Amino acid sequence: MATFIKTAALLVLALTAGSVFAASKPTTQTISTLGGKFTFNLPKAYAADTLPAGKADDGTADTQGTMYANQTTKSVVIVAETVRKDGVTIGDNDAQFLDGAVAGFVKDQSAALPDFKKQSEKKLNVKGLGLRQVDSTATQGGGKTLQSTFLGGSGNHLLVIQAISRADDAKGHAALVKQITGGK
Repeated sequence: MATFIKTAALLVLALTAGSVFAASKPTTQTISTLGGKFTFNLPKAYAADTLPAGKADDGTADTQGTMYANQTTKSVVIVAETVRKDGVTIGDNDAQFLDGAVAGFVKDQSAALPDFKKQSEKKLNVKGLGLRQVDSTATQGGGKTLQSTFLGGSGNHLLVIQAISRADDAKGHAALVKQITGGK
């Protein structure tokens, strides 16, 4: 009986120590945008790489971004914010701005990617912040891809988040989109 109690005590100690170790090692990283108005988590398997600064020549000088790449799943999330300098203030759920952003995005992608095809569009509201989700397909990087692009804005900041996965990984892409939207 004493051996059983000692074994049980050691097992409890081992399980407790293991859970403390696991709790201190986060499995996700938090991405914060628009001054903290929109945050989401990505698995640690997504390695961050800062995108090159924009250029004044093409109007992207105030654009900052990060690309998160997962080598295992061959998926990418690009998060980019830019400052609008025309004095216009964007409301947190500005339908006119969001509709215009979607139209401009689809036009630009159609011109840049010959086989770009918009599949669907969703209106999202995350804690009062309006976002538009555009799901599409295109050939990029030598292969067919699934894309979900999230467009938003607040104040004088514009936000674009693109989740890109291989076309043959619809289940993985859906899980990635769920990570970004919080299941919405």
